[in-house]
Amino acid sequence: MAVVSEIIGEITSAKADNIFLEIYKPEKLEEQKSRYINLLSRHKELFGDVEAMVISAPGRTELGGNHTDHNHGNVLAGSVDFDSVCVISASSNNMVAFVSEGYDSISLDSSDLEVKTEEKDTTDALIRGILFRFTELGYKIGGFNLNMESSVLPGSGLSSSASVEVMIGTALSELFNDGEVGFVEVAQIGQYAENLYFGKACGLMDQVACAAGGVVGIDFKDPAAPVIKPVKVNFSENGYRLMITDVKSSHANLSDEYSAMPIEMKSVANVLGKEVCREISMEEIIANIDKIRKECGDRAVIRAIHFLNENNRAVSQLEALENGDIDTYLKLVNGSGNSSFKYLQNVYVNFMHKDQAVSIALAVTEDFLNSCDPEGPCACRIQGGGFAGTIQAYVPNESMAEYITLMENVFGKASCFELVIRNKPACRVL
Repeated sequence: MAVVSEIIGEITSAKADNIFLEIYKPEKLEEQKSRYINLLSRHKELFGDVEAMVISAPGRTELGGNHTDHNHGNVLAGSVDFDSVCVISASSNNMVAFVSEGYDSISLDSSDLEVKTEEKDTTDALIRGILFRFTELGYKIGGFNLNMESSVLPGSGLSSSASVEVMIGTALSELFNDGEVGFVEVAQIGQYAENLYFGKACGLMDQVACAAGGVVGIDFKDPAAPVIKPVKVNFSENGYRLMITDVKSSHANLSDEYSAMPIEMKSVANVLGKEVCREISMEEIIANIDKIRKECGDRAVIRAIHFLNENNRAVSQLEALENGDIDTYLKLVNGSGNSSFKYLQNVYVNFMHKDQAVSIALAVTEDFLNSCDPEGPCACRIQGGGFAGTIQAYVPNESMAEYITLMENVFGKASCFELVIRNKPACRVL
């Protein structure tokens, strides 16, 4: 490893430009170089001119398979050009120092890895859980100093937490294990920490999509060995820009709402003698619907129905992209959004019925897309976990600027932006 000042020198001398251009758009090169130099300078200020490395982990966009992963289903997802970046160096003892711009610094002992209930919903819990899982799997850990910065905004639906988890896991793999921990295992370690330490019953899709790079279809029939199938796609070359609008509502305090979705789906499967919805059929639900409604409630039934159809739809979306059939793909995207709103019911929270920013964003977007081309295959849907955060839209290339103006008039400046698929996986950059 090089010391911090040497890494800064590589960036300022343009020696690292090709590395940056594998991750970021050319027009963002100087901005990203400045970002990395600031982060490295901060590390030197905090921890000295020590041997260090720089890690980048992308955010992700879910393209299909809304809440299917946790019931062993299929998803379609892509890494994006917003990322979490950190500088990490080994410390001289067992202590971990974790500094994130805009947040309180974290200090914890890497030899104390018991679950702490008071840390639920905190980054402390994620760090402790990842460290524990590394040791449980036989990997090396130690004390470290890490400072980070992320362009994956919290609550944006781009999986800021999974991006950070994958960043930490990748950093520990590189710093202590010579990069030997594969990206799927890094993803699984992040999920483990989020489930058991952070306290959120997430599936594995977010972490795998953040770790893998590019667009991938993921089959979670066996979560211990997910089948990952990459597909090359450039939406702008097909006439559309993949747009995200941040509706400026927060995911905070909604963990129970997210956890309810996999729990309710699994409850339906349990009534049918199975563990997850991947193991059941629509015919079984209909044949036993009275019993299921009594034991699980109606919302659980329709969420299970959402799963069955969405699981098949994610497979069809992958096939459409493989065949270059953008029209069919976009029709399936609309089907996903429709099912999420009506059956999964993760567009707004029932007890907060006056806060329906996501619904407004979808309504305004649909009206705009219909005005662009009433017969066209343009599409929009909820982005990611739902209830708050962002929506996703496929907007004709020539209408992108007009769409940004419209959505920023509704939700504020810098609320609407293009997502570009990043083909580089989570990795050591320098």
